[in-house]
Amino acid sequence: MSQINQVLARIDADLDASLERLFHWLKVPSISTDPAYKDHCRKAGQWLVDELKSFGIDASLRETGGHPAVVAHAKGDAKPHVLFYGHYDVQPVDPLNLWDTPPFEPKIATLPDGRKVISARGSADDKGQVMTFVEACRAWKAVTGSLPINITFLVEGAEEDGSKFLPEFIEANKGELKADVALVCDTGMWDQNTPAITSSLRGMVYEEVIVRCADRDLHSGSFGGAARNPIHVLSKIIADIHDVDGRITIKNFYDGVPETPTQVLEQWKKLNLTEEDFLGQVGLKKSAGEKGRMLIEQIQSRPTCDVNGIIGGYTGEGTKTVIAAEASCKISFRLVGDQDPEKISNNFHAFVQERIPSDCSVEFIKHKGSRALALPHDFSALTAAKSALHDEWNKDPIVIGMGGSIPVGGDFKRTLGLDTLFVGFGLDDDRIHSPNEKYDLKSFHKGTRSWARILAALAK
Repeated sequence: MSQINQVLARIDADLDASLERLFHWLKVPSISTDPAYKDHCRKAGQWLVDELKSFGIDASLRETGGHPAVVAHAKGDAKPHVLFYGHYDVQPVDPLNLWDTPPFEPKIATLPDGRKVISARGSADDKGQVMTFVEACRAWKAVTGSLPINITFLVEGAEEDGSKFLPEFIEANKGELKADVALVCDTGMWDQNTPAITSSLRGMVYEEVIVRCADRDLHSGSFGGAARNPIHVLSKIIADIHDVDGRITIKNFYDGVPETPTQVLEQWKKLNLTEEDFLGQVGLKKSAGEKGRMLIEQIQSRPTCDVNGIIGGYTGEGTKTVIAAEASCKISFRLVGDQDPEKISNNFHAFVQERIPSDCSVEFIKHKGSRALALPHDFSALTAAKSALHDEWNKDPIVIGMGGSIPVGGDFKRTLGLDTLFVGFGLDDDRIHSPNEKYDLKSFHKGTRSWARILAALAK
């Protein structure tokens, strides 16, 4: 039996013990956003330290400005060095009454379609995903006495609280965290039987805009028709952002936006993601994105602008005939390719200011922006991971972009110069951040096997 097949057999034989270990970790209510759970967060971090030490990996709990991080090092047989990232903290469980079973009492449940799932807070986000990698390493150590490659672990305790202190920690320890590539297991599969590698993440610009007109709220009967209404001004600005084809009209907005390679578009086309399938699940029928673009392009590889909230005037019950003195909105831009967040922000400000009447004013509240991330399509680690996933799942993995953002990828790129492979085994119905979070038993088992194969592939 080949070495990799011995490792896979070990994973299969050890599945029940692996689940028992995961259940111990899931029982720790490591809710990072609530100070009442501070000691539980430390306990969860220490649990992982002890678990890694139990099979010969040098691990320690390291202080940050918030909850501690787990850092561990393992020397492997081959030169490649990977930095594996995950997080041990979890979301709050409210509302508790919507859980079918207690959120920190993990159990194996059976869904109506027959699937076996691990039910608990943190099962998918992110303890279950982290443990797929840990258990793959355990199996390699058990069979061969070592790991195929050099591995550094960085598992933080405040991802669900915004990773406030992680960039500072990475900067302060960049020598120790140096590697050839980063691995992140906090993403998902395309479907239950199709693995996926996230090769790009959209960046972000977030702005708040406050338009002010009169020096106080006005009676619309007395001033209506003469006084400028800031809600009208703001609404017109918002309407002008998109043209009739769904393109964003801000000056130079599309600078740095690449065209997706033809071979990738052909792969995406075969996925047959329809408006009915994607939008139908939320009660919609027609895409509102750029005309001439596939739906999957609109949500993965194209930049966007969305208004996330509008505030202004009287919004209580009943009537109040008032012209508001000010109106505001919150706007987010998702960026791709080489779009520059600073340039986008400045051009957006100019776009708005051009549309502000001379006797009105505008204020901007600017939030931190982030650039998009993308792996080269010929990246050797990506090629290795694709091959390994194909061997485990007997089908080619989908290489996709993610519409959202995972900031740690940007931190690794900026501070450590690392590209990141995002390989996860979550599913769309895992209910992360919601009551009744779950992680498919198949995702856990085959995810562990997948990581064992990826480690072997990276060693080559």
